[in-house]
Amino acid sequence: MKYTKYIFILLVSIILSGCGIYSFTGVKTGDAKTFQVNRFENTSLLIEPGLERDFKLALEDLIQNQTNLGLVPSNGDLVYEGEITNYRISPTTATSQNTAAQNRLTIGVKIRFYNRLNEEEDLDQSFSFFYDYPGSAQLVGGQKATAHEEIFERITQDIINATLARW
Repeated sequence: MKYTKYIFILLVSIILSGCGIYSFTGVKTGDAKTFQVNRFENTSLLIEPGLERDFKLALEDLIQNQTNLGLVPSNGDLVYEGEITNYRISPTTATSQNTAAQNRLTIGVKIRFYNRLNEEEDLDQSFSFFYDYPGSAQLVGGQKATAHEEIFERITQDIINATLARW
């Protein structure tokens, strides 16, 4: 009975090590140790200054928070790059006075993901998400920051799910 606890710990360790690297977020990095996020070019028709920098930082932060990968400026085992292809504000509903009751900001990103350790996992895919806000509001200041933050949170998580969690 005295050794039961030690045997249990040993068995759990063997089982978990046999399953590869385990992560509570579902992320599987395999043998990768590093990642890099290259500059994202903003090719959308409507250019928002600094958007590409903010998106790059949001993606880097999420990868660092959900994995044990180290961020490097070049020669990463995993490489993310792409373009911001869409930044659009459009009305979603109208009032009886033919004005927008609600507007929608949509941001689209095209990602190219390269796994230098396993080329079969490379990915070329587009992601987008939106944020709705009142038609009477202007997309400036805190409203714009909140919109960008919510959209980036969703898009970056979708990117992680597609590239590392394989969802």
